[in-house]
Amino acid sequence: MNVQKICIIGDGLAGLSAAVILSQENIKIDLYTSGNFKKLKTDNRTTAVSESSYQFIKQKFNIKKQNTFWPCQEVQLFYEDGKTINNFLNFKEKNKNFMYIFKNKELKQKLHKQIKKKKNIELIKKSIVSIDYSDESVLVEKKKFFYDLIILSAGSHSKLYNNITLGRSIKKNYKEIALTTIVKHNSKVNKVSQFFLKEGPLAILPFNKKAFSLVWSISSLYFNKNNKIIKKILSEKIKVLLANLKIKNIGNIDSFPINLDLKTRYFKKNVLIIGDGLHAVHPMAGQGFNLVLRDIKKLSELMCETLKLGLSLKSSFILKNFYRARKSENIILGLGIDLTNIFFKNNKYLALIRKTILGNINNFKFVKKVSQFISDKGISI
Repeated sequence: MNVQKICIIGDGLAGLSAAVILSQENIKIDLYTSGNFKKLKTDNRTTAVSESSYQFIKQKFNIKKQNTFWPCQEVQLFYEDGKTINNFLNFKEKNKNFMYIFKNKELKQKLHKQIKKKKNIELIKKSIVSIDYSDESVLVEKKKFFYDLIILSAGSHSKLYNNITLGRSIKKNYKEIALTTIVKHNSKVNKVSQFFLKEGPLAILPFNKKAFSLVWSISSLYFNKNNKIIKKILSEKIKVLLANLKIKNIGNIDSFPINLDLKTRYFKKNVLIIGDGLHAVHPMAGQGFNLVLRDIKKLSELMCETLKLGLSLKSSFILKNFYRARKSENIILGLGIDLTNIFFKNNKYLALIRKTILGNINNFKFVKKVSQFISDKGISI
């Protein structure tokens, strides 16, 4: 039987991860990339993954040197009540790490290097004009290319998704902006911290001894009003939140609009969506890339089973089985993160309820264990 061929459209973290992981099967892969390496160099975003996701990455990415990932054994959660900042919940692991933090551009660079060395992956620096579902091909410039499986990972705003989803998704415009930057300092900051502030949730993610990434989700109205002085506001804010912090430098601040977008249609014929185009969630809980990795893991398992049986990827039920396996968790977690965001909104009607619940939640060990398990391994349906 001829070696089957798939294509992956998009070279973000999801597309690169899918290419490296799926290339371990007996298939050929065409990876369509933008080739925009200048943008990669200016990407200051960081990502957190759970312990189980990290072990999967470590195995599949064949990463020997661990300096790309910063281990964290403790996560602290705080909420703002008037003029006080209250610590309401802590997660701590004694014998293992709770999560790992990495800089997006560093992992992307490592994946690029691996991909260039793989004989069954071809990097193609061309744009896809369209996808023809009738003959299961992609149009590149004026030429058609046919594939057994087409994976779309072109970011959350690609028009290529339209013919698959037909507008069927759970959407919400948060009217919020996520601010991200790198803070260099001369203090001891080794714990992940999430602060639920009146302006919006702010996360601190240390990735080495003298630097941390910061993600602050604020309303678009607040951002537009304070855009010119936002770095000053941010500096004053983190000095209050992290007492005695000695800041060396706050890097350039990048901003991204925040939306909820959970697709309810995952595929059409032999074309599948993965990544942000499948489920865009609020960055508050840091679960986005964990969901992506679980999707790729399930797809890899289904492909492996199909290929072992000598079946064609094109004519098998692989995408239907993927949809059934992954839809529930993606939607439940996406909506759960949305409800959490609503719960912590600066709302006078929820303030008393929130204060009562959060004042006692640290005493409920069962809640902590369930939350910790779901964050690490997801939901098994």
